[in-house]
Amino acid sequence: MQKQQRSNIEFIPLFKKSFFLPKYWGVWLGVGVMLLLAYVPVKIRNPMLASLAKLAGRFVGSARRRARINLYYCFPELSEQQREAIIEQMFVTAVHSTMLMVEQSVRSPEYLMKRVRWHGDEQLDAIRASGRNVIFMVPHGWSVDIPAMMMAARGQPMAAMFHNQKNELVDWMWNTVRRRFGGRMHARQDGIKPFISSVRQGYWGYYLPDQDHGAEHSEFVDFFATYKATLPAVGRLMKVCHAAIVPLFPVYRSDEGILDIYINPEMSDIADADQHTIARRMNEEVEKLVRPNPEQYVWVLKFLKTRKEGDTEPYKRNDLWPKDK
Repeated sequence: MQKQQRSNIEFIPLFKKSFFLPKYWGVWLGVGVMLLLAYVPVKIRNPMLASLAKLAGRFVGSARRRARINLYYCFPELSEQQREAIIEQMFVTAVHSTMLMVEQSVRSPEYLMKRVRWHGDEQLDAIRASGRNVIFMVPHGWSVDIPAMMMAARGQPMAAMFHNQKNELVDWMWNTVRRRFGGRMHARQDGIKPFISSVRQGYWGYYLPDQDHGAEHSEFVDFFATYKATLPAVGRLMKVCHAAIVPLFPVYRSDEGILDIYINPEMSDIADADQHTIARRMNEEVEKLVRPNPEQYVWVLKFLKTRKEGDTEPYKRNDLWPKDK
């Protein structure tokens, strides 16, 4: 794990001289190529990257298997061909979204703002006027970092929690880009208290609701056509942060080179709800946001790992796709 300068407030990535060692040269080369591509017009760049993504998607067997299993459980009504088409477009979206992050590191705020369309952000003015804080509930889309960065570029202080990348150089690069326009980053291993403190101070929070945190504090509730162990944390966060919980999801339109950011009405109906109801409402909002554009979602995550007693973990089932494919 990369050593970083930490306080009880935020996480600050620090550059290390060891990043110049030969083991990191491949990362530097790859990033250098992507920095050059950041200045290539999207009408030229995107079709080329799409072809490369489709090719690369054939060689990531374990990730493709997890996506197949997740879609098999969540969308059994779709044919295998339809699910495979979603997976192929998902890998294309992943590559395009990576390039969006590269653009965030070098292109001007004015250029980046022109690449974004906001849907529903006018309701945020009313929430701000009411004196409440805001916590966005954001499903794991491939472009998940961009909306927070764009809001920070517009002058709104943002706070988010994150997991460290395994590669230390990639971790430094990614988090440095995230902080380009300001805001606070909170490492998950530091707990949730620093994040809560930031939201109470007026930073708009960024919470990802669809991770699997195990059964102990989670509720088993419906998730698309299956069920999921869901941590009903937004109910508590709403109260302790005096915050509106606002669902948000980014959708990248590769044909236009535009990121659509959809902001749904706040979840005001969970204020006095029980934990089971809150968990189900969270998943309902994820479904509303993801279903129209399923290729934008990170289906490679193991978010169905925790099962009810007696149920087999989907990713360990031997009757589904072989693990070497």
